[in-house]
Amino acid sequence: MTTIDQLRKWSNGTWLAMEQADACIEELAIDSRNIEHPAGSLFVALKTNLRDGHSYVQDAWQKGVRNFLVSQNIDASRIPGVNIIKVNDTLDALQQIAAAHRRRFNIPVVGITGSNGKTVVKEWLYQLLSNQYNVIRSPKSYNSQVGVPLSVWMMKEDQELAIFEAGISQPGEMEKLERIIHPTIGLFTNIGEAHSEGFMNSRQKINEKLLLFRHAKQLVFCRDHAQLNECIIQYMHHIKGGKPEDALQLFTWSQKQDADLRINNIDRSGTKTSISALYKGREISITIPFGDDASVENAIHCWCILLLLNVSNKEIKAQMVQLQQVSMRLELRHGINDCTVINDAYNSDLTSLQLALNYLDQQKQHKHHTVIMSDLLQIGRRDLDLYEEVAAFISRRNIQRFIGIGPALYKNKSSFRKYKKLRSIFFKSTDHFLKNFHLLTFEKEAILLKGARAFAFEKIGLLLEQQVHQTTLSIDLSALTHNLNVFRSELSPGVKTMAMVKAFAYGSGSYEIANLLQYAGIDYLAVAYTDEGIDLRKAGIKMPVMVMSPDAASFDRMIAWKLEPELYNFRSFAAFISMAQTLQVQDYPVHIKLDTGMHRLGFNPEDIDELVSKISEHPTIKIASIFSHLAASNHPENDDFTKQQALLFDQMSSKIINALSYRPMQHLSNSAGIARHKDMQYDMVRLGIGLYGVDSNPAIQNKLRQISTLKTSIAQVRNVPEGDSIGYGHDTIAYHDMRIATLCIGYADGYPRALGHSKAYLLIHGKPAKTIGSICMDMCMVDITEIPEAKEGDEAIVFGPELPVTELARWAETISYEIMTSISQRVKRVYVNEE
Repeated sequence: MTTIDQLRKWSNGTWLAMEQADACIEELAIDSRNIEHPAGSLFVALKTNLRDGHSYVQDAWQKGVRNFLVSQNIDASRIPGVNIIKVNDTLDALQQIAAAHRRRFNIPVVGITGSNGKTVVKEWLYQLLSNQYNVIRSPKSYNSQVGVPLSVWMMKEDQELAIFEAGISQPGEMEKLERIIHPTIGLFTNIGEAHSEGFMNSRQKINEKLLLFRHAKQLVFCRDHAQLNECIIQYMHHIKGGKPEDALQLFTWSQKQDADLRINNIDRSGTKTSISALYKGREISITIPFGDDASVENAIHCWCILLLLNVSNKEIKAQMVQLQQVSMRLELRHGINDCTVINDAYNSDLTSLQLALNYLDQQKQHKHHTVIMSDLLQIGRRDLDLYEEVAAFISRRNIQRFIGIGPALYKNKSSFRKYKKLRSIFFKSTDHFLKNFHLLTFEKEAILLKGARAFAFEKIGLLLEQQVHQTTLSIDLSALTHNLNVFRSELSPGVKTMAMVKAFAYGSGSYEIANLLQYAGIDYLAVAYTDEGIDLRKAGIKMPVMVMSPDAASFDRMIAWKLEPELYNFRSFAAFISMAQTLQVQDYPVHIKLDTGMHRLGFNPEDIDELVSKISEHPTIKIASIFSHLAASNHPENDDFTKQQALLFDQMSSKIINALSYRPMQHLSNSAGIARHKDMQYDMVRLGIGLYGVDSNPAIQNKLRQISTLKTSIAQVRNVPEGDSIGYGHDTIAYHDMRIATLCIGYADGYPRALGHSKAYLLIHGKPAKTIGSICMDMCMVDITEIPEAKEGDEAIVFGPELPVTELARWAETISYEIMTSISQRVKRVYVNEE
């Protein structure tokens, strides 16, 4: 048991308020939205460039948290009955607490660093060792200055092995992580270009990462990475001279030179790879169910760790062949009968379950939530204790139905049935569930699929997911969050954000995007039409929503659904006032649009005096904001015009504000203007295409991630002899014997007809396949003569991170907006979240 007073001592903090010094702390929380055990939680108010955790102390208190770690004074009278520890820096204090907690344990701790493969190696080691050890490991890729202490805090007395990964982006960070992880066994996966911008060169980055192993007993690495090998040899020479019993022992592997594990042969056969090696004078071998180079390297790293831990060759061979693919992302798909399906059928442990349940909690579009879960495998705990804890997890959430699949869950169903508000159903196997699927009803609910791969939950997913189209638009929600934070980092303190989710969120899906933005703390959403706003309200979006092109005939529905209109001329102003008076509303929020030079919508400069007079006559409305639209903020050659727009906006909006007894917000800047015109940020900025990964400013574009990947598949492959025509019009003739593929995408799906006749290409097996002939309504043809491995059913990338949507727009002589918003609704949307 760890008390709050013990944490105070570990963090060198002082009491700001002290109610119960012996309060037991079980959980360290940094996000007030995700707190599992409020009574036993310490809320750590972290300050970052984007957010100040002190702003959420009240929220955490309202959720039941009574223990706080802060770095500034807090008014304890507003949150009575609390313990508050004050420190100089809450991140430093969090790390000190985790380091002190780590010192309590004397078990093998594997610390992993490197440029690539850290998370996969960690997860594979967990798969390989969980049947022999009770293992604790970092959740997902918690390898940062915040993630590492949260991971290490999870260490418990009954655990026998720990596996943590450490990632850094600048000098000085690894020294802090080493004190927290303090590994006994080190693993350096490789060195690459990832996160290199904070270092002078690769050698400096390697040397910084090596600090993780300054107190380790053993270090595993591949000698074939020449620069890494050189740096480690120099590092060993530098630390030479300590006590022999404290010396770092190297465990190496190589395909090219002598090593502790000398790889003799790598034989690939389809999706399997056999690897043989010489170890301690005898030949040993493994087979893994993967064929790519990265998986081979990752598996050999794991092999070395298992050999160091004296796992038998027989056990290693048996476990390696059962390795399962690691996916660190949740997938959100549209399901049957208006359901939403969250597919997390990859990991089976308590930590990943908790993360998945947090994500399920965010699905506010459905009142009813269902969890379908398999037995938790690879957990060295007594079944009764384990499923008692799982049942408690589930019961504390907004979950109406639990479906358990597997012999262990079936045996322990009484653990769930004691919670009367939770309807629980159990099946002995996946086949048992599938045979009885017709007896279950799934309708208008959010469904979490959480299972171990051995239970083949993909079969359940096929039944639950709405089958729409072989062409899929995959939207990376974690990339959207990343882009939001890029723009937030450019904002002056206190500037609010409005996000555009009009036009089906630029083709990405209105509700799903709006839900994430609401969770991320955006201040306002904006849609084009009333119906779009009503759909968001029906889906559970409660935050303020501005309607930018309101139809006067829909003003009554806007008021009923608490949507805020943009008023841009006297006609719209009078129509809304009339409806507001009829419905007897007071101080209804509206937004005044000014025309400062774009000449699309908005009040003109000569209208302002009359507008001020009318506003003062009508207490039915309250001006929430005054705004205008920059016409050329992304064009440096038009900066003088942009400055003129801002000057006119100041003059027009000041007249209105000076006549009011309150101060509405002002906003002018769009995505392109946020970084280029920082003096025009005012009270709020409007984020549009930038959120989705496109910006005209190269400095910003290099930081953004494209959130969407449009994929289709090959329907048929055929050989076309020289001289034959291809496609409509008999106007495309094969100039040599060709091999072509017909793809399941056409202009009705949003692939522009202008991209036919070799004006564009798609990626198949990472290689360009040019379009041939005209783009058809539902299909198109591409040349795969130079891609002999391409076959029917293979995936083709239309656009994505490897082939930017801006490139398609250039080929089609249009803009990215048009490409993105043209993706048909019949194209299936899949939402992934890797955070």
